[in-house]
Amino acid sequence: MSNYAVAMEAAWLVRDVEETDDAIGVAVSEAGKRLNETDKQYVEVEPGVTGCPACGEPFDAAFLAANTALVGLLLEIDVFNADSEEHAERIAKSEVGGALRDVPLEVIDVMETEADDDEESDGSAR
Repeated sequence: MSNYAVAMEAAWLVRDVEETDDAIGVAVSEAGKRLNETDKQYVEVEPGVTGCPACGEPFDAAFLAANTALVGLLLEIDVFNADSEEHAERIAKSEVGGALRDVPLEVIDVMETEADDDEESDGSAR
């Protein structure tokens, strides 16, 4: 069994905002609140980034139109004692998806991590 770091992208809708920075702040705050309410404090929530189609430079993944924003969030979770990358993906999506119902999630990266003597050994996410 191995340990994995799983990164997912989430699409978060924010209404009644006038600036993308405000939309990003609201999206991160709301996602964090919903995760904390379901005891998933170990999920890291950050604003997502996307590359400029013209120059490739990264910028915040947020689109604002008619005072409504679609914000891309990056969610990261450590999964311990998974059988495979696919198993780690399923565990991560189950853990995060249960807290963020009706929020589209897509796994974007799975990396095997080094085992640590202090880590849990019950096969669940941290």
